[in-house]
Amino acid sequence: MIENKPTVRHRTATVKGRKVFYREAGDPDAPAIILLHGFPASSHMFRNLIPDLAGRYHVIAPDHMGFGFSDAPPVDEFEYSFDNLTVHTLELLNQLGLQKFSLYIQDYGAPIGLRIASRNPDRVTALVVQSGNAYLEGFTSFADVLIAYTQNREENEESALESLTAEKTRWQYTHGVPADRLDRVAPDTWTLDQALMDRPGNKEVQLQLFWDYQFNLPLYSEFQEYFRKHQPPTLITWGKNDEVFSADGASAYKRDLPGAELHLLDSGHFALESHGSEIADLIQDFLGRVTA
Repeated sequence: MIENKPTVRHRTATVKGRKVFYREAGDPDAPAIILLHGFPASSHMFRNLIPDLAGRYHVIAPDHMGFGFSDAPPVDEFEYSFDNLTVHTLELLNQLGLQKFSLYIQDYGAPIGLRIASRNPDRVTALVVQSGNAYLEGFTSFADVLIAYTQNREENEESALESLTAEKTRWQYTHGVPADRLDRVAPDTWTLDQALMDRPGNKEVQLQLFWDYQFNLPLYSEFQEYFRKHQPPTLITWGKNDEVFSADGASAYKRDLPGAELHLLDSGHFALESHGSEIADLIQDFLGRVTA
């Protein structure tokens, strides 16, 4: 007999007049876990993890505004900032009646999720961190072009646009993945991401978020104070070969969260692609212990 897998439902909500797409699975009465994706991805990055978790948890994975199947209005019609993406994410969770939840944060999902957690500490039961920076130690040479862009947008726009090419998108998924696991990385990932970025006006969206990323860094001290004061149960599953956010950024969490569980996987920036089963098992074990 084939075991029934949880059904994943694809839904939309209206948040502040805009459409927000999200994937949902599991019993709404079960403990909730919110999956927040990074750049240049969408909730599609969690397509395999969602059914793995949904047997025990209520899983919600939204697309940020400008990504995936959420609305992507032009930059002159919407404020593309991490503060505003946080507002829309939290409003979605409020609409869904989710008062307490765990947060899975990756890449762009980290500054969004950590804004939510540090400002609403009583609502967050645990953190799962994958290549989500909260410390300067995590930055690599990958950020050099983006730092230059924040200092002079006009002079460095052409270089920043190179970060939005198909070659760079594929690289983010394949770099650091061992040769014997490359065939686990689905080409659907970078193909979908690139197709959505290639929509008219979307590169301007991405450039605006590149520019706005600089305003996350001053908040690192607030995030770290949240860690020290509230000691949220934290699981870190990070690709040790990640050249976007290095493993030094993973280890830095232990400075303020000595009880955090750290697992450096033989993978790159999108470790779920090559090590999805391992990460799912780690999350199931971890949440089963800390949120029971």
